[in-house]
Amino acid sequence: MARMHSGGKGKSGSKRPDSSEVPEWSEKDASMVESLIVEMHDAGHSNAMIGTILRDQHSVPSVKLLLGKSVSDVLNEAGKTRKVPEELMNMMRKAQGIIDHLESNRKDLHNSRQLNLIESKIRRSARYYKGNGMLDGDWNYKRDQLRLMVE
Repeated sequence: MARMHSGGKGKSGSKRPDSSEVPEWSEKDASMVESLIVEMHDAGHSNAMIGTILRDQHSVPSVKLLLGKSVSDVLNEAGKTRKVPEELMNMMRKAQGIIDHLESNRKDLHNSRQLNLIESKIRRSARYYKGNGMLDGDWNYKRDQLRLMVE
Protein backbone atom coordinates (compact mmCIF):
# COMPACT_ATOMS: atom_id res chain seq x y z
CA MET A 1 0.00 0.00 0.00
CA ALA A 2 1.23 3.49 -0.78
CA ARG A 3 2.04 6.06 1.84
CA MET A 4 -0.65 8.54 2.76
CA HIS A 5 0.98 11.93 2.16
CA SER A 6 3.86 11.20 -0.22
CA GLY A 7 4.50 9.65 -3.61
CA GLY A 8 6.46 6.69 -2.27
CA LYS A 9 5.28 3.12 -2.01
CA GLY A 10 6.78 2.61 1.45
CA LYS A 11 8.38 -0.79 0.87
CA SER A 12 11.94 -0.23 2.09
CA GLY A 13 13.14 -0.99 5.60
CA SER A 14 14.22 -3.89 7.72
CA LYS A 15 11.88 -6.59 8.89
CA ARG A 16 11.98 -9.13 11.67
CA PRO A 17 12.79 -12.71 10.64
CA ASP A 18 9.83 -15.08 10.47
CA SER A 19 9.67 -17.36 13.49
CA SER A 20 6.83 -19.05 15.31
CA GLU A 21 8.57 -20.02 18.54
CA VAL A 22 10.68 -18.31 21.16
CA PRO A 23 14.44 -18.78 20.61
CA GLU A 24 16.27 -21.00 23.10
CA TRP A 25 18.58 -18.19 24.25
CA SER A 26 15.75 -15.83 25.20
CA GLU A 27 13.96 -15.24 28.49
CA LYS A 28 11.15 -17.77 28.96
CA ASP A 29 9.51 -16.67 32.22
CA ALA A 30 6.21 -15.11 31.10
CA SER A 31 5.10 -13.89 34.54
CA MET A 32 8.40 -12.04 35.08
CA VAL A 33 8.09 -10.35 31.68
CA GLU A 34 4.52 -9.25 32.46
CA SER A 35 5.62 -7.76 35.78
CA LEU A 36 8.53 -5.98 34.03
CA ILE A 37 6.10 -4.48 31.51
CA VAL A 38 3.86 -3.11 34.29
CA GLU A 39 6.88 -1.75 36.22
CA MET A 40 8.25 0.02 33.16
CA HIS A 41 4.84 1.51 32.39
CA ASP A 42 4.64 2.84 35.95
CA ALA A 43 8.11 4.35 35.46
CA GLY A 44 6.71 6.35 32.54
CA HIS A 45 7.99 4.43 29.49
CA SER A 46 5.92 4.20 26.31
CA ASN A 47 4.86 0.86 24.84
CA ALA A 48 7.48 1.05 22.11
CA MET A 49 10.21 1.89 24.61
CA ILE A 50 9.13 -1.02 26.83
CA GLY A 51 9.55 -3.40 23.90
CA THR A 52 12.97 -1.96 23.10
CA ILE A 53 14.17 -2.25 26.71
CA LEU A 54 12.92 -5.84 26.93
CA ARG A 55 14.75 -6.68 23.71
CA ASP A 56 18.03 -4.97 24.58
CA GLN A 57 18.37 -5.56 28.33
CA HIS A 58 16.24 -8.60 29.16
CA SER A 59 16.75 -10.85 26.08
CA VAL A 60 13.11 -10.90 25.00
CA PRO A 61 13.18 -10.68 21.18
CA SER A 62 9.38 -10.62 20.85
CA VAL A 63 6.84 -10.10 23.60
CA LYS A 64 4.11 -11.41 21.32
CA LEU A 65 5.92 -14.71 20.73
CA LEU A 66 6.59 -15.22 24.44
CA LEU A 67 3.24 -14.14 25.89
CA GLY A 68 0.89 -14.53 22.94
CA LYS A 69 -0.21 -10.90 23.38
CA SER A 70 1.25 -7.47 22.82
CA VAL A 71 2.61 -5.00 25.37
CA SER A 72 -0.57 -2.92 25.15
CA ASP A 73 -2.72 -6.03 25.76
CA VAL A 74 -0.71 -6.82 28.91
CA LEU A 75 -1.19 -3.25 30.14
CA ASN A 76 -4.93 -3.36 29.37
CA GLU A 77 -5.28 -6.54 31.43
CA ALA A 78 -3.40 -4.88 34.29
CA GLY A 79 -5.77 -1.89 34.13
CA LYS A 80 -3.04 0.51 33.01
CA THR A 81 -4.77 2.07 30.03
CA ARG A 82 -4.06 5.58 28.83
CA LYS A 83 -6.73 8.20 28.18
CA VAL A 84 -5.31 8.93 24.72
CA PRO A 85 -3.69 6.17 22.62
CA GLU A 86 0.09 6.42 22.26
CA GLU A 87 0.03 6.84 18.48
CA LEU A 88 -2.36 9.77 18.72
CA MET A 89 -0.30 11.40 21.49
CA ASN A 90 2.86 11.12 19.38
CA MET A 91 1.14 12.83 16.45
CA MET A 92 -0.11 15.60 18.76
CA ARG A 93 3.45 16.14 20.09
CA LYS A 94 4.68 16.41 16.52
CA ALA A 95 1.96 18.94 15.70
CA GLN A 96 2.86 20.97 18.80
CA GLY A 97 6.51 21.07 17.72
CA ILE A 98 5.55 22.36 14.28
CA ILE A 99 3.20 24.95 15.80
CA ASP A 100 6.04 26.20 18.01
CA HIS A 101 8.31 26.39 14.95
CA LEU A 102 5.71 28.28 12.92
CA GLU A 103 5.29 30.91 15.65
CA SER A 104 8.82 32.15 14.97
CA ASN A 105 8.90 31.25 11.25
CA ARG A 106 5.61 32.50 9.82
CA LYS A 107 6.66 32.17 6.17
CA ASP A 108 7.67 28.51 6.35
CA LEU A 109 5.09 27.20 3.90
CA HIS A 110 6.45 23.65 3.80
CA ASN A 111 5.97 23.12 7.53
CA SER A 112 2.61 24.86 7.38
CA ARG A 113 1.54 22.21 4.90
CA GLN A 114 3.01 19.46 7.10
CA LEU A 115 0.98 20.77 10.03
CA ASN A 116 -2.20 20.48 7.96
CA LEU A 117 -1.30 16.89 7.02
CA ILE A 118 -0.52 15.90 10.62
CA GLU A 119 -3.75 17.45 11.88
CA SER A 120 -5.61 15.52 9.20
CA LYS A 121 -4.02 12.28 10.45
CA ILE A 122 -4.93 13.19 14.03
CA ARG A 123 -8.59 13.70 13.14
CA ARG A 124 -8.71 10.51 11.07
CA SER A 125 -7.09 8.44 13.84
CA ALA A 126 -9.38 10.00 16.45
CA ARG A 127 -12.42 8.96 14.41
CA TYR A 128 -11.06 5.39 14.30
CA TYR A 129 -10.30 5.30 18.04
CA LYS A 130 -13.73 6.71 18.93
CA GLY A 131 -15.38 4.04 16.78
CA ASN A 132 -13.46 1.27 18.55
CA GLY A 133 -14.09 2.66 22.03
CA MET A 134 -10.44 3.47 22.73
CA LEU A 135 -11.18 7.20 23.00
CA ASP A 136 -14.05 9.11 24.57
CA GLY A 137 -16.86 9.97 22.18
CA ASP A 138 -16.73 13.67 23.09
CA TRP A 139 -12.95 14.02 22.54
CA ASN A 140 -12.05 16.61 19.91
CA TYR A 141 -8.77 17.89 18.53
CA LYS A 142 -8.41 21.63 19.10
CA ARG A 143 -5.23 23.44 18.13
CA ASP A 144 -5.61 26.09 20.83
CA GLN A 145 -5.89 23.43 23.59
CA LEU A 146 -3.16 21.18 22.20
CA ARG A 147 -0.45 22.28 24.63
CA LEU A 148 -2.65 21.28 27.59
CA MET A 149 -3.37 17.86 26.12
CA VAL A 150 0.26 17.07 25.29
CA GLU A 151 1.82 18.10 28.60
